[in-house]
Amino acid sequence: MNLIDSSGWLEYFANGKNADFFAAAIEDTENLIVSTINLYEVFKKVTQERDENSALEAIALMQQGKIIDTDESISLSSAKLSIELKLPMADSIILSTAKIFSATLWTQDSDFKDIPGIKYIQKTG
Repeated sequence: MNLIDSSGWLEYFANGKNADFFAAAIEDTENLIVSTINLYEVFKKVTQERDENSALEAIALMQQGKIIDTDESISLSSAKLSIELKLPMADSIILSTAKIFSATLWTQDSDFKDIPGIKYIQKTG
């Protein structure tokens, strides 16, 4: 299973320099999970930078994966990870979701760069 961090989704949608790094995991929809936090972050950013129709198109692509709601077990696990790793709330929810579903987390968010098992690529210019 794969979970793409919001930074990866946004890079992919913008066809940025690291888009290819995320493409295979995003396009393998049978093994793709998507946190509701990712839906929130991507919808917000795409709406701000483009428009709501573009954001809805992005969300439609994301919904090809299995959407994972933030339930009580993810919430509590996230709080522990946030304390342990000093991560912001959204990052801890995304990481906790990946761990609970035994998914690989793909990202270019530097908050994750030193965490074992993360597929991290440095964001370029």
